[in-house]
Amino acid sequence: MARRETSATAHGMADAGRAEVGAMVLAAWDAFLSQAEAVDLDRRTRLPGWRAQEVCVHLGCWPDHTALADLVASARAGGAGEPPDVDGTNARVTAAHRDAPREEVLAALRRNRDATARYLAEEPVELDTAPTVATVGTLPLLSVVLGQAYELAVHGLDLVPLGAPPVPDDVLQAGLAALADVTGALAASLGIAGGVTLGTPDGGWAFVSDDDGWTVRRVAPGERAGAAVEAPADLLLEAASGRVNPVTALARRRLTVHHVGGLLQLAPIVSAAPGIPGGPILALAARTLGGAGGLLGRLRGRR
Repeated sequence: MARRETSATAHGMADAGRAEVGAMVLAAWDAFLSQAEAVDLDRRTRLPGWRAQEVCVHLGCWPDHTALADLVASARAGGAGEPPDVDGTNARVTAAHRDAPREEVLAALRRNRDATARYLAEEPVELDTAPTVATVGTLPLLSVVLGQAYELAVHGLDLVPLGAPPVPDDVLQAGLAALADVTGALAASLGIAGGVTLGTPDGGWAFVSDDDGWTVRRVAPGERAGAAVEAPADLLLEAASGRVNPVTALARRRLTVHHVGGLLQLAPIVSAAPGIPGGPILALAARTLGGAGGLLGRLRGRR
């Protein structure tokens, strides 16, 4: 399914404003920094070939890797260009800094946190809804900034087995908000009318997409309408990122799906943006209903 140019009037979490989004993202940065400071960066993580060093390096801001500045430049240029090669970029940056001293790695993380804070404090608010080219496609810039919360929450979960403090509940929820937002944005860009609730025992987030764009809202515990995926927040994020197989989690009743057909409506997103956050969950719907099992063979967990 091809993406289309839209004149969306609803922009998901970007419409919530930078005060709300900024608080979520900076809290995620502060939590991850505390985790990184608590672990031995030379310890191996569950990601093949990656130590804590590589996890932290690729999240940092380096002279040869200024992801947020590139996103701002793309937004200023009207969102022109092609999505970057995330795997190639990760390989290049981690290879360049794999032997960087611990303090340099932590300083690079702080620079990225500070760059985010500067954007929120200094850049014109009009940029928040301006399109920028991210790894999964063209999104409002503030939605991409919020996407940091997803990545920080998931990588925070990667560090917990190494002795890092648990990821705070509010950071897990911020990660789910970002997941709902990017999925809603991609659905709207493909002309898909639908929605999903990502529910946890503490509540969650839901998006709805249509011809006017997409909206994202917080939901109370047990609240759902139509398609929904329910599990503890950490499990939802691990299933969305491919760290946990959602098919296995479903079979073991650790994860629950409601109205699978509603999820299946969103499965074309995986074809348009392979490796997107949440892709394994969308492929779960395809496998559950049958007839689209080929999607699963193309999926892999994103770093």
